[in-house]
Amino acid sequence: MTAHDLQAAVSVIELAEGVVGKAVRRLADLGGPDSQQVLAYDVAHAASAVSTARSMLDYGAKGAVESALTCAFVADAVHDLVCKLVGREQLWGVDANALTPAHGFVATYRDPSFIASLATTPGPRHLDSDFEMVQDTFRAFGDKVIAPHAEHVHRCNEDVPENIISGLAEIGAFGLSIPEEYGGFSTGGDGEYTAMVIATEELSRASLGIGGSLITRPEILTRALVKGGTEEQKQEWLPKLATAEVMCAVAVTEPDYGSDVAGIKVTGTPAAGPNGEAGYVINGVKTWCTFAARANVLMLLARTDPDRTKTHRGLSVFIVPKPLGDAHGFQFSQPGGGKMEGRPIDTIGYRGMHSYEIALDAWWVPAENLIGLEDGMGKGFYYQMEGFENGRLQTAARAVGVMQAAYEAALTYSQDRTVFGNTVGDYELTKVKLGRMAFVIQASRQFSYAVATLMAKGQGQMEASMVKAYVCKAAEWVTREAMQIHGGYGYAEEYSVSRLFVDARVLSIFEGADETLCLKVVARRLVDSLAK
Repeated sequence: MTAHDLQAAVSVIELAEGVVGKAVRRLADLGGPDSQQVLAYDVAHAASAVSTARSMLDYGAKGAVESALTCAFVADAVHDLVCKLVGREQLWGVDANALTPAHGFVATYRDPSFIASLATTPGPRHLDSDFEMVQDTFRAFGDKVIAPHAEHVHRCNEDVPENIISGLAEIGAFGLSIPEEYGGFSTGGDGEYTAMVIATEELSRASLGIGGSLITRPEILTRALVKGGTEEQKQEWLPKLATAEVMCAVAVTEPDYGSDVAGIKVTGTPAAGPNGEAGYVINGVKTWCTFAARANVLMLLARTDPDRTKTHRGLSVFIVPKPLGDAHGFQFSQPGGGKMEGRPIDTIGYRGMHSYEIALDAWWVPAENLIGLEDGMGKGFYYQMEGFENGRLQTAARAVGVMQAAYEAALTYSQDRTVFGNTVGDYELTKVKLGRMAFVIQASRQFSYAVATLMAKGQGQMEASMVKAYVCKAAEWVTREAMQIHGGYGYAEEYSVSRLFVDARVLSIFEGADETLCLKVVARRLVDSLAK
């Protein structure tokens, strides 16, 4: 590829950004995301894809392969934008020929022969030496320790093996974002989030259910403590999180309030403990509490102000200790009469971590477990969002890992399997599928790196939602096509792609359902940015 190709890519991206910008203004004129949900959803995804394309430009300047992958992705993103636009130009507020100047570029880089040429060319990552060491460490652990358990745990719905938890603790996985002064490995700076993204991808490549998700929950609690915890709370909990002495589950979602966090009903009410200690009793039901049986504590969001008109301003975060429970369900009682009951929720994939519905009846928590103490009262929504924004970036990294595993499996199978006298990988259609996988995965990875850099600077909150929106939907396509390349064997449990396919499906649902993320976060912030 030449510099001219990249300059053409820049021009095409700018053209696409102009179309998205006009659509955002049109959305604002029509009343915003709540009144124009279809437009808002499509614009949010279009903006996410175009932002992913822009993040590839620096990567594309690093070599011929990188430039080829970049141009292919830009053409693909613009093609997707055209598909969204056709027939809805008036709704979007753009001219029907708005993207016509990009047609030549798209024709060149969506040519089947060009995409097919990328089938075995996923491209280098261009990591600094420190990050290469992170990648090598976590890939080796994933291959040697996690991968041998992945299929058995998935098929038998087993628990995460304890040697994985202890092994991850030994290589520092749970301390990546914990400051050094509290026993972790974070020194701040631009690379703080990038190391987490790289580690998460490699663990997810081995297994989403027993690898990539293990560090997410401690990460969310860590961010909340760093943001709002007292010094005593940081000293108490962060070292234990760093060593896996304490494993965490997150209890935010409720049966009647999925992604509508501000509407939660679970209450935290001041009450004396068994010996007269100050504290709170927790009452209500939480659902989708992943890893809750094995966890030592729940990071629980509760309503501490009975005035429901305050919505998210009346919420606080508690660290709720609990005994270890059986994966198939648990019941605990406290001396003062408090009760906690966990019911497992069976799922089609993402097995090993296990999710639960948890009912709490007068479950008592010490006052010192309210994050931020009195200063944290009513600020729980913001502390929780500090962790969730990072969780969205981490989920994108998990999606990249799942996609990478699916691509590798499909490529290997296509080279080994013979059909009608040729290997499956010799056929043009297979090559084009693999080529698109290659550039979609690399673009997803590079956007994740870019967002990690922004978040390390205290920026990138909207981009964290964008990268999750784009990458998690991309993972569904990649794993589906990897499964399709396997033919009938793709539907058999003996091949890993069947697991990767059902695992990928959850990515657009948890850490913020795709629709809610696009309407309530991405589209809304795009509209709000017009006023600045």
